[in-house]
Amino acid sequence: MRYATKQRKRLLELLERHRDEALSADEIAGLLGDEALSRSAIYRNLAALEGNGLVKRITVPGLRRVSYRYVGSDECREHLHLECSKCGKTFHLDTPVTDALIDDVLRDSDFQVDRARTVLYGVCGNCQKK
Repeated sequence: MRYATKQRKRLLELLERHRDEALSADEIAGLLGDEALSRSAIYRNLAALEGNGLVKRITVPGLRRVSYRYVGSDECREHLHLECSKCGKTFHLDTPVTDALIDDVLRDSDFQVDRARTVLYGVCGNCQKK
């Protein structure tokens, strides 16, 4: 990261603490609470973090929700993800399972999968119980 402001550092720390969640800008503002950043500052800093490969923007086709997930750790870069479309919680898929899936599906193609960006959507066990 070329230039890290105090605001960007706070935002990055928050996203690291919530690394298994896809958060909207409104949710991020709420979690920052008394450390409030303006919406424009949040979006500007999210764009910078995305440009540095630390954050991924997530859009779900058919939904107007845009959310952001921290992917700065090696754990996030190496896994496919499951995301609950009700609560927004993100789960890492076990590497041997994803390796087998990628090998089977892409065996004969010349294609490289971006694991950090690959998300399967559904409903988690907790939300199914509710």
